[in-house]
Amino acid sequence: MYRNLSVSSLFLVLVLIISCNDSNKEETVEEKQVSGKSINGLLAAPYPTDTYDMGLLKLSEYGFFKQPLNQLIPISEQVIPYELNSPLFSDYTSKKRFIYLPEGTSMNVVEDDEILDFPVGTVIIKNFYYKGDQLADSDEDKLLETRLLVHSEKTNKWETIPYIWNEEQTEAYLYILGKDIDVTFKKTPEAQPVSFTYSTPNVNMCKNCHINNGKVVPIGPSPMQLNGTNAALGNENHIAYMKAKGFLNETREVSEIDKIPSYKVASSGNTNQLARAYLQANCAHCHRSQGSAKTSGLNLNYHEENLQAIGVNKHPVAAGQGSGNLKFDVVPGKPEESIMVYRMENSEPNIAMPEVGKTLIHEEGVALVKKWIKEMEK
Repeated sequence: MYRNLSVSSLFLVLVLIISCNDSNKEETVEEKQVSGKSINGLLAAPYPTDTYDMGLLKLSEYGFFKQPLNQLIPISEQVIPYELNSPLFSDYTSKKRFIYLPEGTSMNVVEDDEILDFPVGTVIIKNFYYKGDQLADSDEDKLLETRLLVHSEKTNKWETIPYIWNEEQTEAYLYILGKDIDVTFKKTPEAQPVSFTYSTPNVNMCKNCHINNGKVVPIGPSPMQLNGTNAALGNENHIAYMKAKGFLNETREVSEIDKIPSYKVASSGNTNQLARAYLQANCAHCHRSQGSAKTSGLNLNYHEENLQAIGVNKHPVAAGQGSGNLKFDVVPGKPEESIMVYRMENSEPNIAMPEVGKTLIHEEGVALVKKWIKEMEK
């Protein structure tokens, strides 16, 4: 369905330099209240034409979806829709996720809280968009970008390949260096519109969150995250569906498999469970023993039981100015004295957490973590 992929080492050096320069920008995010709701900055002709041997020029060339492409309708059962119980926050965008499995292959379970073992040739497809009811210039959803994570048949490694949609919403094009897109939208139907610059990552930035033990790996699709229903599958449970189709090698019943709650649904768990699910989805891919933030000493995996490992009464190790002159990552009962909260509700580049993948502060996520800390026993 798609050709083998290789990466130009010279070009990646260029991307690395640009990425490093971008990461050093001393800019604070400014949300502006405005009257309209729109998206400006999607691709207009002429489109990029050089792929640097990283992937196919157009998303349509992979053959994942039927036409019209922006409807994101899988062309076959090999392109499997999936959702996560507790997803990563990305500037209030919605996401449509898919797993492409080469015909005749299947996935294996490692542990319920570990990412599935995917066969070579797998492509994980994540599409970012704003819903029509968040915008004023269109009643329809508007796609911004599509990120592919490809388990390369040539290198047996995972490769990150970003695509940006055109203004007409008819195609997404390989765009290696990332792009800034001006967005004006409503966070909720009741909220006032805000304006900000949505930044699509370059290939090097994509890899930052996906590093585990020095290797690029998927994040998100674990059994406990997939143990839930999906409207795109006729409201069937992901795991049950994948088992029935022969896509997943698993002998246990769904009821025997661990399930992480949805932090967006208050009834799915208590405050501790919901906050830990939020930290798992938004922080634990870096804050784990083999992640890119392992030097922080924080391990924010959902099942971590060591209170100090999740930051309780723990002195910062590598926070720098990100500590805000506060003494502990988490101070039970005192969110205002906790470095974790300070960094989550800050938008300055050298302080904000997560460091990449978002521009706006997730107000609901901050409120949940504050509540969790406030309810902790002192």
